[in-house]
Amino acid sequence: MFRRDIIDELIKWKNNPERKPLLLRGARQVGKTTVVNMFSEHYEQYIYLNLEQADNSLDFTD
Repeated sequence: MFRRDIIDELIKWKNNPERKPLLLRGARQVGKTTVVNMFSEHYEQYIYLNLEQADNSLDFTD
């Protein structure tokens, strides 16, 4: 299953002590939110930001 492969890769990222912040991007309606929700089961806490929503975007113009 394709999603299982993605989850496995995300778990490898999670277990890497030198990991950097993760940004998941892609076309609309391909399952990004579903994958993030499945992956979040491996964390006690996590932050989810949808940067397509104006209230979650950062303003770097100043």
